[in-house]
Amino acid sequence: MPYAHITGWGMSIPHKVLTNEDLSKIVDTNDEWIRERTGIRQRYIAAEGDTSSSLGVDAAFKAIMLAGILPSDLDLIICSTSTPEHIFPATACLIQDKLGASNAGAFDLSAACSGFIYALNMGAQAIRSGSVKNVLVIGTETLSRFVDWTDRNTCILFGDGAGAFILQASEKPGGVQGVVMHSDGSGGEYLSVPAGGSAHPASEFTVQNGMHFIHMDGKEVFRFATRVMAQATQEAVAKSGWKIEDVSLIVPHQANSRIIEAAARGLKLPIDKFMINVDRYGNTSTASIPIATIEAIQTNRLKPGDKVIFVGFGAGLTWGALAAEWSGPLPSEHLLSAEWYKPWARVRSVYRRIMRVLEGLFFDRDA
Repeated sequence: MPYAHITGWGMSIPHKVLTNEDLSKIVDTNDEWIRERTGIRQRYIAAEGDTSSSLGVDAAFKAIMLAGILPSDLDLIICSTSTPEHIFPATACLIQDKLGASNAGAFDLSAACSGFIYALNMGAQAIRSGSVKNVLVIGTETLSRFVDWTDRNTCILFGDGAGAFILQASEKPGGVQGVVMHSDGSGGEYLSVPAGGSAHPASEFTVQNGMHFIHMDGKEVFRFATRVMAQATQEAVAKSGWKIEDVSLIVPHQANSRIIEAAARGLKLPIDKFMINVDRYGNTSTASIPIATIEAIQTNRLKPGDKVIFVGFGAGLTWGALAAEWSGPLPSEHLLSAEWYKPWARVRSVYRRIMRVLEGLFFDRDA
């Protein structure tokens, strides 16, 4: 049974920074109030031309190039997002087209802020089954499009961005180890976007009543998160046959610094065992774990051979944790960089659209 190694990674952040001071000019709040309750100082906000797929593509190309593979080598693309571009088609399919990943199946996964852990597990299981060899896992969000900027309890929390990992099959031991995934739909009402689905299709009523914005019961979510973060971490450690002392770094979902501090107390670990960057990015949902991981690599806090835990929670309610032995890029046989694929992918997409039009013309004539 092959092992699933994380061999490439990339992130994409919008250019616009929204500070707490900026927010104080929009809504009744201030920097001290926000930092005291959340630890957040700023967040990045998508520009008019940014979308969940465009941010995801940028992060994906970086991950692909680092892994030393080509988009055509991908067998599967899993996009975890809370802010898809459409109900359908899947954002993953839009990303597949923009990458020129001609051999990859693609689908979206919806598990809110736990989604990146769920998606990593799905990709790793596909590799372990022997059905695929190269998987792209993306967490991408444009949460600012779903924020009510008059609600100071939610608009201070969320930011935009994307992160991506490449999973590859290898006979070398390591990579993804124990994983736990949990859910409790009885708490689904505590964090939701009520309208836009089949229960409340878009209408004048849903728009006027702000039902397309993020709704959150902060106290209930906080209580839930502080309980499950330490629990899920311990479960993933035990499933991997490790001890908590073996873990080099814990990368939690970046929602609130107080929640991470509570998890550290619950695990009886020093806070420096945790990678924290919520102060600069806010809550980027499915993108928060890959972004924090990449910053840990860049600051030499995560190195090959380290044992790392990814742990998160989110709407659903969902929560989970994944243990991995960090490896890094595998030896590559490719002499060309994936960079040259970018213009080719655009040409391929245009070509396929033209062929589809021509096919339709000839089909109509034959009919």
